[in-house]
Amino acid sequence: MLDEFRGHHVLLLQGPNGFFFRNVARHLRSQSASVTKVNFNPGDVLFYSGEDALTFRGTLEDWPRYFEQIVRERSIDVVMLFGDCRVYHRIAIERARQLGVPVYVFEEGYVRPDFVTLELGGVNGHSRIPKDPAFYAGLAPTPLPKARPVGNTFRRAAWFSALYAIANTFFGWLYPNYRHHRDLNAFRQAFFWGRSGVRKAWHRIRDHRLDRLLRTGKMAPYYLVPLQVYLDSQIQHSQFASVAEFIELVVSSFAEHAPKDTYLILKHHPFDRPYSDYSKLLRRLAQQCNLGNRLIYSDVIHLPSALKGARGTVVINSTVGLSSIHHGTPLKCLGRAVYDFEGLTCQLPLDEFWTNPGRVDQSLYKKFRWWLQINNQLNGNVWSDLYPYDESKLLPVRSVADSFP
Repeated sequence: MLDEFRGHHVLLLQGPNGFFFRNVARHLRSQSASVTKVNFNPGDVLFYSGEDALTFRGTLEDWPRYFEQIVRERSIDVVMLFGDCRVYHRIAIERARQLGVPVYVFEEGYVRPDFVTLELGGVNGHSRIPKDPAFYAGLAPTPLPKARPVGNTFRRAAWFSALYAIANTFFGWLYPNYRHHRDLNAFRQAFFWGRSGVRKAWHRIRDHRLDRLLRTGKMAPYYLVPLQVYLDSQIQHSQFASVAEFIELVVSSFAEHAPKDTYLILKHHPFDRPYSDYSKLLRRLAQQCNLGNRLIYSDVIHLPSALKGARGTVVINSTVGLSSIHHGTPLKCLGRAVYDFEGLTCQLPLDEFWTNPGRVDQSLYKKFRWWLQINNQLNGNVWSDLYPYDESKLLPVRSVADSFP
């Protein structure tokens, strides 16, 4: 997929923590593309430096003019960035659109865990992926090369994030105007992640019985609600101002409309463990809605088993939703997700979902997943090396830029 940029001049903005964008640049150059990278803070410099790297130390107000100057002076053909909701990226995307320069957005893969998303224009709620079931029904999937597994990258991600925070904590004074979308103070982050370790140890003990019931399929009828990180950019692609607001709506609807013999299991996101704890909120809601022990707050459970056994899953727009579809478990999406359309998700209101969740069209899902892998998924992980498909083994398909009707 990256081979399409042969001979182009590509401008890289911010990438994920780590060497992912350095690997992307190396691959682009191997395809005779030119690369320019903009660094915004010491963490960016730590993971990407060299003659092709520029440094922006101006204010946010200076950024649009600086960006346009780079595009014009260097004859930039393509802009690439990771995440389309960061403030510098939102500005760049808008200005690039005015200049007629295409923007390709990287994101953690729609198809997890062995893929990275690369999509023209935007991802998730900004995506232009077709949502017409008839579009996919007419496809005739062909065999794909086997994806190379990337393995468990949690430790690598944690290490890169720690280094990024350390660099910005001790050298951030060199970039006094920089504004980040998350807290970069290494000392506070050390406290948060130390607390995460303690919480995980306790939650493993607390959730042991529930995990065993889920793994053995002996849990009473239940619905599953996988939560997202409190500052997940995907929440911006929804009606909710916070995860807590989402929880209150879902629990209230469940209490009023779900069968009285069912349970509601909320699954905490592991990356949110250092920062958020919804125990008090859920205790209040359980009492307020008269749910008693039917409302369960969990953390350390086997998610695939929980998805397989659930009557239904409710998400904002998490990629766990696609995992629910993969397991054939009915899904209600309350945000804007690329997979939220008839045949894959329930299109009824949430209040009706509890008693009429519908079913997943597995044939449609397989065609949708195949189309994603052909058009906007790269084999790899943002915290590992990039493993593009050997495209010589694929049948000819439309380019990324032409993949949308």
